[in-house]
Amino acid sequence: MSIQQQLKDSAYKLNQGLKAISFEDVEDVAHIYYPWDYAGAVYHAYLDQFTKKPKQVLFLGMNPGPFGMTQTGIPFGQVEAVRDWMQLPDLVEQPETFFAKRPIVGFACERSEVSGERLWGLFSQKYPVATDFFEEHIVMNYCPIIWLGARGQNITPDKLPKERIKQVEQLCLEHLAQVVQTLQIKTIVGVGAYAHDKAKQLQQEYDLESLNLAKILHPSPASPAANRGWAEQAEKQLIDQEIWS
Repeated sequence: MSIQQQLKDSAYKLNQGLKAISFEDVEDVAHIYYPWDYAGAVYHAYLDQFTKKPKQVLFLGMNPGPFGMTQTGIPFGQVEAVRDWMQLPDLVEQPETFFAKRPIVGFACERSEVSGERLWGLFSQKYPVATDFFEEHIVMNYCPIIWLGARGQNITPDKLPKERIKQVEQLCLEHLAQVVQTLQIKTIVGVGAYAHDKAKQLQQEYDLESLNLAKILHPSPASPAANRGWAEQAEKQLIDQEIWS
């Protein structure tokens, strides 16, 4: 079985498992989007194009942003980066249920996912041709679903009931382990503290002593530090940790 097909099968298993966990009784959660349901074809194109062989470095994010992966199916999936740099096709469909405060418009989304704009902006600046970046790198999210509040705000996993999110994270950890094994990942770079913590958990629970762990500042505009020249800080962190030269 090809690397791409193994990753697709693992993603399907994760998505189905997550859909079986109910959050209907969690008052703060007004809606959940599962991007791999309606934008899975874009994610499959991402895998087909960029995971033909093993990778050295996995950049790991947390979960989708409302104007990034939620719209495109791609981690940190700012539309311009997905459409113009990666040159992936707009295969986004309408989900079975949608939330009026956060409609799904796919590549027609006019709002930029700032975190994705910054992350992919750094990568595309260093690697003007996308395939050059993906020669040794890949970007994934730990959890591929987004929880939304009544006002349309993103509810991050750490803000959800611990017992419920424990079920979610167990499935996500199993998927991450499969990704690391399938792609023969040597280094995980946690994009932010949450992702880095999950990478450490993976290393410990799966006894992956040879797996190198690193961390960069999360590019979210909610972080004051990230608003002070995120790209320069992130690149320095990657160089200091000997991920990049």
